[in-house]
Amino acid sequence: MTGMPRPALLPLMLFALFLPAPVQAQATPPPPAPQAQPPAPQDPARLRVFLDCFDCFQEYLRDEIGFVDFVRQPQDADVHILSSSQSTGGGGREVVLRFIGGNRFKGIDHEHRALTLANDTENTRRQVILRTVIVGLLDYLAHDGLPADLDLEVSTRPGDRPAQAPVDDPWNLWFFRLSAGASLDAEESNRESRWDVSFSGDRVTEDWKISFGIEADEESETFDLDEDDPFDVTRRERSVDWFVAKSLGPHWSFGLDGRVESSTFGNTRFSATMSPAIEYSIFPYADYATRQLVAQYEIGIERAGYNEITLFGKLEETLGRHELSLRLDQRQPWGSLEAGVEYSQYLHNRSLYRLEVDGEVSLRITRGLSVDIEGNASRIRDQISLPRRGATPEEVLLRLRELQSGYEVGFSIGISYSFGSIFNNVVNPRFGRRGGGNFN
Repeated sequence: MTGMPRPALLPLMLFALFLPAPVQAQATPPPPAPQAQPPAPQDPARLRVFLDCFDCFQEYLRDEIGFVDFVRQPQDADVHILSSSQSTGGGGREVVLRFIGGNRFKGIDHEHRALTLANDTENTRRQVILRTVIVGLLDYLAHDGLPADLDLEVSTRPGDRPAQAPVDDPWNLWFFRLSAGASLDAEESNRESRWDVSFSGDRVTEDWKISFGIEADEESETFDLDEDDPFDVTRRERSVDWFVAKSLGPHWSFGLDGRVESSTFGNTRFSATMSPAIEYSIFPYADYATRQLVAQYEIGIERAGYNEITLFGKLEETLGRHELSLRLDQRQPWGSLEAGVEYSQYLHNRSLYRLEVDGEVSLRITRGLSVDIEGNASRIRDQISLPRRGATPEEVLLRLRELQSGYEVGFSIGISYSFGSIFNNVVNPRFGRRGGGNFN
């Protein structure tokens, strides 16, 4: 039935229009999953340290020193630790650790030395480095006040460090080293054997440096080339060398260099050289851990006999020869630089010379960005021992003799960029060094 609604129904319809909307049934939402708490921020008051030392057992230091934060970039560091090392007269090592202040410690620099003996184990050497690093870091901590819970124990027993000038030394500072080795590799068509033996001695004092060495090695190879007889190859090297140097002050030194050798590769049956030398260090020798710029000049005489007639028609000859070189080594917070140039020449013929230039630089361009460049070049005009006859294919392929060459050139460049967390405190030894990176 259509038409207007009945009067009795009109109030009910108006009431229904104003009823609240029905509530939909809903499941109770689950509580939010617990979120992983972010790591606590590093304390900005803690000392931040950047390790820039290749011979200081970095992972061991990060594991043992817990009162500082190790960072991945030098720009974030309060202390930048650089290192350099030298052999001592007794066959040990002297590691010079330079502590360079940055940020709030700008301009506060220190230098400490860690001395180890020739027969010290790796554990002993790294403990010496650890103690030296801790001593250097405590000086920076003292500027802000040492931690209240710091426990420090100091021992001054004579055996804790090697003495530089022993009172009673039956060896009179002489140190000797004897080594020998042999190897054998074989497969069905090739066999290779090698042996070597060497003996050396050194005596180093503040005023004198004396060293000598004797070395012999031989390498033999046999090739089965599907022929009646196998092809045998033998290379022999023998040498005796010695050197004596006398200090003439903080910048000058005088030396005498000698060598006797024979080489099948170099067509040398016998060669003896004696050369006095003079050296001048632009910077004092005491600054060797930071910078070195050294010029050397030597002039001497060389007596040689050859296995085969040379390009110049000689089986033996006596020649004069001189050499001039300049070497720069520098290690700073911005990176490291090593460069050198060397010129040598035979006196009887000025066209017989050799010029060599080499350099290696590692630069920190900006935060996380580093560039490594290495190059070398040689101009070769002094191969007086080359045989007159041409080399056989076997001699070329197996490197049995020196080949004529007018030059040698090498160059390499590498770039790296690292980013992420600035901190580098945790050491995880699982699976050795697999996984992750070591951005130091």
